[in-house]
Amino acid sequence: MNNNSKLLLQAQKIIPGGVNSPVRAFGSVSGVPRFIHEAKDAHVWDEEQVQYIDYIGSWGTAIVGHAHPEVVDAVCHAAQNGLSFGAPTADEICIAEMIQQIMPSMEKIRLVSSGTEATMSAIRLARGFTGRDNIIKFEGCYHGHSDSLLVKAGSGLLTFGHPSSAGVPKDLSRHTIVLPYNNVAALEQLFAQQGDSIACVIVEPIAGNMNMIPASNEFVQALRSLTDKYGSILIYDEIMTGFRVALGGAQSIHGITPDLTTVGKVIGGGMPVAAFGGRADIMECISPLGNVYQAGTLSGNPVCVAAGLKTLEIIQRDGFYRLLSARTQELSEGLCKLAREAGLPFSSRHIGGMFGFYFITGLPECYEDIQKADLQLFKQFFHAMLARGVLFAPSAFEAGFVSAAHSPEIIADTLSLAAEAFTEISREI
Repeated sequence: MNNNSKLLLQAQKIIPGGVNSPVRAFGSVSGVPRFIHEAKDAHVWDEEQVQYIDYIGSWGTAIVGHAHPEVVDAVCHAAQNGLSFGAPTADEICIAEMIQQIMPSMEKIRLVSSGTEATMSAIRLARGFTGRDNIIKFEGCYHGHSDSLLVKAGSGLLTFGHPSSAGVPKDLSRHTIVLPYNNVAALEQLFAQQGDSIACVIVEPIAGNMNMIPASNEFVQALRSLTDKYGSILIYDEIMTGFRVALGGAQSIHGITPDLTTVGKVIGGGMPVAAFGGRADIMECISPLGNVYQAGTLSGNPVCVAAGLKTLEIIQRDGFYRLLSARTQELSEGLCKLAREAGLPFSSRHIGGMFGFYFITGLPECYEDIQKADLQLFKQFFHAMLARGVLFAPSAFEAGFVSAAHSPEIIADTLSLAAEAFTEISREI
């Protein structure tokens, strides 16, 4: 029994499932999760000291690569001054100003410690600002694990949601309406019938939790026009896409100005930082100015903020996104070419440093589409690549991420190993 297996057994005795976040358990791909001991640049090493090329990147966080020396130095310097104060710091202002300069729609900003906190708080704020209870989310989009968002659709397009997790009260979930992603007709129908009751619409502008599926231009334009018409708040959940698909996030690609935006992952540089922000008149409803309460002991933690500030500085350097996008494109298009040469149903897409691949012919546009992907082929590919030292997300429903540390040589190595894996799989089917 190797060290990863031993650690899993040990962890399962004290940690539910042996993991502290469900997808880490390898539940959909089977096998033993890799317990990571070290990470540097584009690689991670497990407790067996096996090296992997990493395309999880702490779920998109490690955009400059793992343990970037400038980020590590910033963290060490901040830690020497104290780990937490529970009081304001000058650097909190600096990071808020930097985020606002990059994303002008975030006129005022509140720092929190996680993406779930950010989306939960943004929704509470939208409800407080509008005086309405109902919210719209979209099937397949994930916005954290707060009660209002752990809801799936009923049988009809306009059915109020039912909890998709035990412990979520039906009385709360009934205020969440779930619609199909990229479906303008369903959105228009809902607003025509119930628009005056909708506090907000929250959307992943490029979904990353049903694998990578971008919102269509028609869809985002409808979101903006309908929320404007009915006085609802449009929330762009850019926890994943912010600073990842482009410096200014998905909203800069779409040319959309959301009312509220949530960001995370990249802004912490590997440390737990997230934020929500938007129109000043809405944000001023947050306490202590307004009557919408939100608080956090570790919000704006000085060590986390230091990591985020340095990361945001690095990604604004000349050529950063040009190189990141080029390497992601090379990987995505290379995988697609190799899979098709092996005779496998496969498609892929990429934007900035984010990519998705699917064992399906044609590109999926919604949750229903991605459900048609061949999960067995994904499982075979995942393990074939893992055995060759390449780590992708252990789920067919998660996007992948490239960092600035993924050199052309690393991308080439990945594609060479993928060619072997695709050939192996094609022989087995």
